[in-house]
Amino acid sequence: MSGRSDQLPKRKLPSNEAFIEGLLSGDRTLLSRAITLVESTRSDHQEKAQSIIEACLPHSGNSFRVGITGVPGVGKSTFIEALGKSLIDKGHRLAVLAIDPSSSRSRGSILGDKTRMEKLSTDERAFIRPSAAGNSLGGVARKTRESIILCEAAGFDMIFVETVGVGQSETAVHSMVDFFLLLMPAGAGDELQGIKRGIMEMAEGMVINKADGDNLSHARRARADYQRILHLFSAHPGGWTPQVRHCSALTGDGIEEFWNEVVMEYQKSCSENGYLRLRRDEQAGYWFREHLEDRLHRTFYEHPAVKAEIGIMEKKVLDSELSPFKAAELLFALVQ
Repeated sequence: MSGRSDQLPKRKLPSNEAFIEGLLSGDRTLLSRAITLVESTRSDHQEKAQSIIEACLPHSGNSFRVGITGVPGVGKSTFIEALGKSLIDKGHRLAVLAIDPSSSRSRGSILGDKTRMEKLSTDERAFIRPSAAGNSLGGVARKTRESIILCEAAGFDMIFVETVGVGQSETAVHSMVDFFLLLMPAGAGDELQGIKRGIMEMAEGMVINKADGDNLSHARRARADYQRILHLFSAHPGGWTPQVRHCSALTGDGIEEFWNEVVMEYQKSCSENGYLRLRRDEQAGYWFREHLEDRLHRTFYEHPAVKAEIGIMEKKVLDSELSPFKAAELLFALVQ
């Protein structure tokens, strides 16, 4: 996969009806092509993609969405494969989507993850999709959210949204999932310095990975340390108490226990008290406003008169011929 969002296979695109029929029947090839349409920057592709998404909306929303993040080297790929295999062996269908706005620079850290998830990526009950390279975080996040709708319509009842590293993308992932998981290494020292307080406050659960061999005692201490830290944060809006567990993605120890005792208990508790429904509603409103702001931003800067005048206005500001405020108002007047 090239990762370029403005390129599609040269073969003729199926009709909208064929796309929708294929998606609803669980065709992974058509799902992949539909996501490529979503990622395309061409206006005709975007128009087609939006028509397909609208048709898929009534068939979406029935999955459980989990965001997974963690510092580099924590073993996200191994963890996702181990947990993913456990879930599909229980009858679930899993889609793994990845947000990586840096991939245009790193040239494929996510693709490397896909290669490492070899067993999962070849299983018909799983679908792994790297994000397109070369986009802004907001653009990649929006396309990931649209991809979730397509995956749900295709029958995937478990959606993992993975983010690379620990940074801005965590907020975007949190705004599109039901459960946010922070994966941590066994040493609760220097690693903690790379984790922003806000990211830890977003977590519904934390897992100390690589809890095996000589690392097991370190993992147990780290689990106690992190649990104490989580108790210092504000109460969870859903009345949930964030939990910390340790596991070994390599051996599988602790993974099923974490899923059953933490994730499933969270889903049960927050479904019964109505929090998950409220969270989904708030997320829909958030993405409506985000898309509206993005559309207004692009419409303004793509306006021919603005494109012609913005450089001139900026020079006048730099030469103190106009105040920044007056220059901005004059530009806005061009599109009214």
